[in-house]
Amino acid sequence: MSPSDLRYARRPLSDRHDSAPRQPVSGGDEPTRSPAALLADSRHGRVLGVERRLAHRMLRAMGSPPVGIVLWDGRRIVESNDSPVASVLFHDRVTFWKVLLDPDLQFGDAYSDGRLEVNGDLVAFLETVYRHRARSRNSGSLAPSVVLRWLHRARANTLAGSRDNIEHHYDLGNDFYKWWLDDEMVYSGAYFATPTTMLDDAQRAKLDYVCRKLWLKPDETVVEIGSGWGALALFMAKNYGVTVKSYNISKSQIEWARRRAKDEGLDSRVEFIEDDYRNAIGRFDALVSLGMLEHVGAAHYREFGRTTDRCLGPNGRGLIQSIGQNQSGETNSWIERRIFPGAYPPTLREMSDIFEPPGFSILDIENLRLHYAQTLRHWLDRFEASSRQVAAMFDHQLVRMWRLYLAGSCAAFTTGGLQLFQVVFSRPGANEIPRTRSKLYATE
Repeated sequence: MSPSDLRYARRPLSDRHDSAPRQPVSGGDEPTRSPAALLADSRHGRVLGVERRLAHRMLRAMGSPPVGIVLWDGRRIVESNDSPVASVLFHDRVTFWKVLLDPDLQFGDAYSDGRLEVNGDLVAFLETVYRHRARSRNSGSLAPSVVLRWLHRARANTLAGSRDNIEHHYDLGNDFYKWWLDDEMVYSGAYFATPTTMLDDAQRAKLDYVCRKLWLKPDETVVEIGSGWGALALFMAKNYGVTVKSYNISKSQIEWARRRAKDEGLDSRVEFIEDDYRNAIGRFDALVSLGMLEHVGAAHYREFGRTTDRCLGPNGRGLIQSIGQNQSGETNSWIERRIFPGAYPPTLREMSDIFEPPGFSILDIENLRLHYAQTLRHWLDRFEASSRQVAAMFDHQLVRMWRLYLAGSCAAFTTGGLQLFQVVFSRPGANEIPRTRSKLYATE
């Protein structure tokens, strides 16, 4: 496709040869048009016809969701007989072709750059697309899946690679996350006892829920893998009287957590260590990890299990909370490339590589999927309310990027593409653990 074709496609309909009225000349004859002009019109019409057919094909491949595609010339493409939930407006031909060839990556990039727009509720649009794609098991891409998998290989989670991956996401700055997280700065799914529970209360309820699941007792020792901004470690020390060593490789998060521990007089009971979890030392009564396993990568789960085995005492127990999926599959390429490098949500079968080789007993598995969906709704609302401040801090492209990330994550949880697993485990001989869940839910 030549540059002249692109310029032609962007012109208003009223300026194009095929829509302009022809003016009669004297004697009733029409003006003579050159062969080159006639050929250009023919080629242009054929190109647009091919693109319209490809737009129909893409929608059919995705299961014919009730959404529309609006091309740069104003043509509207639909496949479903139902009323469209939303429509995607492509501003130019190049963007359309890029999305055709690599929809997961290129749709996210084009939305972030403003080269396409979603007219309608973004979460509802993504929910509709995800549901229909799951049924059709087709992304709608024209490129072979083997080529896309090769192009979008995940980044490695080696010692050096993990630090780079974490810095890409978390070191945007603490002020960025303060705009839309809760007061405790908890960046994982909350626990909503009721549908009307507010986010701050739901996050504190989640922290307490985790502590109750671990059956923490005063003066016990806990190792935390992935501290975030320190909320759980400080909560455990303050409310359950334990001593915590917490590992994290995000420099900005560690600095925040250490200041908070000192301000709250808990720095003698909580130690925040800027180091990789694989370097954890000591023996502890309990291990906990919230939202960290997604960054480990399935290839390192046995290594994670060896670290856990090394750190837990003879009656030790632990809890791991992780975003997961029902069937093994690649991480969305745009999420992996732009938001969470090296991220992978495991299946329960894959998580068993942590527990089986050391001989841990799995005691409880709970799926809190809809709790995370509700958490993301709160985050998205808060993010939108702070979008001007975020744009001033960075730019409008980052605002659109994170809006899509939060909305897409919410849609993935509501449609079941993502799960939230909480797995409780212990040494096989830990017989003092309660036999029922009655105490676990007593405070709700």
